[in-house]
Amino acid sequence: MKVKEILSRKGNDIYSIRSDETVFNAIKKMSELKIGALLVIDNGELKGMISERDYRDKVILMGRKSKTTEVNVIMSRKAFCVNVDDSVNLCMKLMTEKRIRHLPVLANGKLAGLISIGDVVKSIIDRQKVEIDSLRSYITSGYPG
Repeated sequence: MKVKEILSRKGNDIYSIRSDETVFNAIKKMSELKIGALLVIDNGELKGMISERDYRDKVILMGRKSKTTEVNVIMSRKAFCVNVDDSVNLCMKLMTEKRIRHLPVLANGKLAGLISIGDVVKSIIDRQKVEIDSLRSYITSGYPG
C-alpha cells in the first residue's frame, strides 16, 4: 500500500500555523480540529511542525507561557517527509525509528497532506482484514456448506 492511498481515504487537508503565532493559538487550533500536530508554514514554505509533545516538553515542563511564547521557539524544525509513492511500511519504519507520530507528505516536491501514526496503523489493519476475508472466501468456496 502506498501513502497516496491513505490520502485518498482521509483527504488532503493541511492544517498549519505560522511560526510567529503564539503557542496558545497553536494548541487552541489543534484542540478545535481534534488533531495532535500542525505544520509550521511561513510564506508557503514548510519550516517544521508543532505537536502536543512539543507543548508538553518545551512549554509546560520548561515553565514557559503559551500565550506569550511563539511557535518558532518550541517547534520541531526537522520535519521528516515522505512521498505519495512511498510505502506504508516505509512510513511505519520511519515513525518508529525517529519516534515521531506525523509525517508531511510531498507530491512532486509540494506539500500534499499529512499522515499520522493512526492513519498508518488503520491502513495496515484494513489491508490485513481484506487479506483475511479473501483467504476465508477461498477456503470456504470449495466446500459445500
